[in-house]
Amino acid sequence: MVGSKDWLEKDFYAVLGVTKSASADEIKKAYRRLARELHPDHNPGNAEAEDRFKAVSEAYDVLSDDRKRKEYDEMRQLFGSGAFRRGARTGGGGTPFDLSDIFGDAAAADAAGDRRFGGAGFSDLFSSIFSGGGRTAGRRGPTRGRDVEAEVLLDFRDAVNGATLPLTLRAPGVCDTCHGSGAKPGSVPRTCPVCHGAGLVSTNQGAFSFSEPCRECQGVGTIVDVKCPECHGTGGVTKTRTLNVRIPAGVADGQKIRLSGRGEPGARGGPAGDLYVLIKVREDPLYGRYGDDLTLSVPITFPEAVNGVDLTVPTLDGSVTVRVPPGTPSGRVLRVRGRGVPRRDGSTGDLLVTVEVTIPKDLPESARKALEEYARAAPPAAREHIERQVRHG
Repeated sequence: MVGSKDWLEKDFYAVLGVTKSASADEIKKAYRRLARELHPDHNPGNAEAEDRFKAVSEAYDVLSDDRKRKEYDEMRQLFGSGAFRRGARTGGGGTPFDLSDIFGDAAAADAAGDRRFGGAGFSDLFSSIFSGGGRTAGRRGPTRGRDVEAEVLLDFRDAVNGATLPLTLRAPGVCDTCHGSGAKPGSVPRTCPVCHGAGLVSTNQGAFSFSEPCRECQGVGTIVDVKCPECHGTGGVTKTRTLNVRIPAGVADGQKIRLSGRGEPGARGGPAGDLYVLIKVREDPLYGRYGDDLTLSVPITFPEAVNGVDLTVPTLDGSVTVRVPPGTPSGRVLRVRGRGVPRRDGSTGDLLVTVEVTIPKDLPESARKALEEYARAAPPAAREHIERQVRHG
């Protein structure tokens, strides 16, 4: 997620060259056009193009997400006047304040999973700043767990046919000893005397009232006097768990599979996050893949190319006979229907067999003489247009 402070400094609409009222399709089209123009592969060594490519990607990441775009628009509208930037004062000439400290604290807490912010994102903190003080609705309510990413390495055939495999994850979880309270069994946390359990304290800044996490209890609302020996008062520990993950048939290298509710458990009874499994596929010594089609190269001899031949070629579920017609040139692709990669709709891709005419380096004398006789008897190669060009320059 883009830093909250950065959102105030950057005009993502201008970066993509669209208006603030642009539709999702218009934003996507603008991004694709600029990404093609500025991609580093098309601009090798061009640092300016690389920086613009990064800026375009950053802008699209925010504006293509409805939730992020809504937050961004609200923040830009509120802070666009510059009244809340570094060194600015309140409208009544009151005490100067710097919102960059607030943004920095929130971003750092989000990145580290700091309990002071209850695992909530910037939007929750943003709503609390102008809440008018006191207890914030939902602050201590259930919080969704974080999403988790994992990577699996599949054999080529398992990626095509699908597989079920165990996946071991190490991720934070609720401490089984204190059940998340952070207190040693037999003791209970006490209510924070500063915030009185709210987890927030209010501060007046001129005409505004700001709420921030209580420093005494770190925003939790309670204080643990006797800490749990297992989690040392944090309420959470790193746990190892093994899941049996079903990989659907036809997954491709680099594809991500989303498993809903298999991420980190939520806090205070909140729903678990999602698990995203990144697929890596080993290369196969025999087959290649082009979309939903399998590719296979088969060598044939020169006589087989001239006279034709019936080839028995392997498939992932057996074998099939492919007819090579007489006069087949090297590199010709023969298509075998329905012997490729399964698709989501139940259909299957094809097997693309490329015939490659092999040229032997060494021949026995009898074969060489036969080849010379063939050369004398065969019609000359159709190179008249090339030879004519050589003669006339």
